[in-house]
Amino acid sequence: MASASTIFIAVIGAGGVGKCFLTQLRDLAVRRPSPKLSLCYISTSRRALYNDDYSAINLDNAIDVLAASSKAPPTLTDLVAYLSKAPGKAIIVDNTSSQEVAETYPTALKLGVSIVTPNKKAFSGSYQLWQDIFQASAASGAKVYHESSVGAGLPVISTLKDLVETGDEVTKIEGVFSGTMSFLFNSFAPVIGSGGKWSEEVKKAKALGYTEPDPRDDLNGLDVARKLTILARLAGLPVESPTSFPVESLIPKELESCSSGDEFMEKLPSFDQQMEEKKASAGDKVIRFVGSIDVGAKDVKVGLQTFDPSHPIAALKGSDNIISFYTKRYGNNPLIVQGAGAGGDVTAMGVTADLIKVIGQLA
Repeated sequence: MASASTIFIAVIGAGGVGKCFLTQLRDLAVRRPSPKLSLCYISTSRRALYNDDYSAINLDNAIDVLAASSKAPPTLTDLVAYLSKAPGKAIIVDNTSSQEVAETYPTALKLGVSIVTPNKKAFSGSYQLWQDIFQASAASGAKVYHESSVGAGLPVISTLKDLVETGDEVTKIEGVFSGTMSFLFNSFAPVIGSGGKWSEEVKKAKALGYTEPDPRDDLNGLDVARKLTILARLAGLPVESPTSFPVESLIPKELESCSSGDEFMEKLPSFDQQMEEKKASAGDKVIRFVGSIDVGAKDVKVGLQTFDPSHPIAALKGSDNIISFYTKRYGNNPLIVQGAGAGGDVTAMGVTADLIKVIGQLA
């Protein structure tokens, strides 16, 4: 049986981010041998790997062994019960975007199981769930960190928390929060040159893996709205949900009823003129898809805005994110966080960094 200096880690989700995280966890366990990090559970939606006695799963071949496992995942209730009885502190690393998993966080936290996750749905769902999560954490002392729920590995949430907790007054948050939307508009409406046709740029972004399998899941603006909801709540605004404020969708109304992403992509070229008109209406400025939070006015919105070519938002490259924090201390010059806002390795880096923070508080 493991000693009290062992931290037991359960990983839910072994897709792109999950695989990158496991590689980083393996390296972390070598670099930091104390406390011992023991992978006691790993699962996908269909398979699970764990031992009743909490003995460690080999990090070197966990993915291969999981793929060959015939064991179905336990219910989330049973998983939380299993982890709450571990012979040491336990941490769930949720690498999914599952609402069902998110809703188990309060129960896990109440039982002393900490949470590390990039899952936006836990923190942008109902305001009640948000309250339940942090109340459970405060009551039990179990930790919950979710840096990668906004901006992948960029220090967006930790920066905002530091500003708020040190007594600064955040007046406005503004930026490009989607790697997909950043790529699309940097190529469709570049600062120099005319850019490509909208449908061609969407097709290119999909081929490069920047969009969701169904690009409508990016173009409807809800991914950005979820991130804005999280930041607004951290800034002190009790935003009820990502649909409780204006969100501009870039899906033509005529294509909202398409039965599949493939049908949508096939029909999109017929609507290129709509986006060309939006681009032309910007005149000597450029259009970008941004999210903004005016804390004083309690105003949150997501959609197209125009910027001078010299503005930092206009000058973004590739699929980078940029988030500007306007505060009392920083005056007219915002604190800016900028860099890669998508990708398995950088998202997993944010998760691993959160894990290190939790371990430091539990050990």
